[in-house]
Amino acid sequence: MAFLVGVLLVALGGILEGLFSIPVTKVKTWEFENIWGVGSLIALLLLPWPLSYFFVEDLSQLYASIPNSILISIVLCGFAWGIGGIYWGRAIATLGMALGVSILMGLINVFGSIVPLSVFEPNKIFTLGGGILILAVLIMIVGIIIISIAGKKKEQALVIRESKVVENKKTGIFRLGLIFCLISGILSSAVNFAFIIGAPITEEASKMRVHDYATSFAIWSLVFTANFSINVIYGFYTMLKKGTLKNLSKGSFSREWIGAVFMGLAWPGGIIIYGIGANAMGPYGAYAGFPMMILASILAGNLAGALGGEWKNTGVAPRRIMITGILVLCLAFSLLGYSTYVMNG
Repeated sequence: MAFLVGVLLVALGGILEGLFSIPVTKVKTWEFENIWGVGSLIALLLLPWPLSYFFVEDLSQLYASIPNSILISIVLCGFAWGIGGIYWGRAIATLGMALGVSILMGLINVFGSIVPLSVFEPNKIFTLGGGILILAVLIMIVGIIIISIAGKKKEQALVIRESKVVENKKTGIFRLGLIFCLISGILSSAVNFAFIIGAPITEEASKMRVHDYATSFAIWSLVFTANFSINVIYGFYTMLKKGTLKNLSKGSFSREWIGAVFMGLAWPGGIIIYGIGANAMGPYGAYAGFPMMILASILAGNLAGALGGEWKNTGVAPRRIMITGILVLCLAFSLLGYSTYVMNG
């Protein structure tokens, strides 16, 4: 039962991760740096430390019991994730929700699941569970490729209705978006490395009788502080540089502010829920649970993109290809859950 609950929580965390960047594509009076900077500030202030202080009785004692090398490594992973987050936002703004989230999450999956399994549990690679995990990731990559093809055909379909000048511009934008995705995919996978490296923190928290669902909160406090500090600094520096800080005064409770609050809660909230779910899935939950979260993010991102009209007027063929890719990803999701079950057994 705990395993099933863990799977559901991982999926819920993935849905939030797939949807948190919706405001980036919907702001009207704000620029990218406005929504990104304010959303990151809200995330930094509302979730990391309040959660830890509320659920961990003696947080300072917990950190004092952990080697400095582990704490520093976790913070460095947070900084890497933070830089990856900046490029994440740029990729979403360039490619849109459906295509951007799909490519981003596919790249993050490769670097965030198989690589850490090879580093921290190399003996599991050659077991039945490890083999199923690798197969699931390969199937997932196929799904990502199919979705990318659909995205390219979508762009081509839209270009037909526009001039050749716009076509050249869109091609350049697509390539730039792929570069943003690659950078973000590599760096953003550091969040799962932080979760795995921080295992001693969760173990020590359990000894201190912290509730099972809260043992990872002390990890996220460090990771989120590093991540969101980078994004806040970037956002507000860009506002000052471009003179867009004044945009924040446009409306006290407008679409932009509501979007920033949603982003600030959903972004870290998805990772926190993922951590709870991965712990519930057992000792190898972080290895298969992470790509499962990624898949849920892709599905949520594509649904949001479709509902937002990103595939309007693109023709039947691109949408059929996209649906095929989504079905392939669903197969991969099932195999990932089974791989964890096998490895735990």
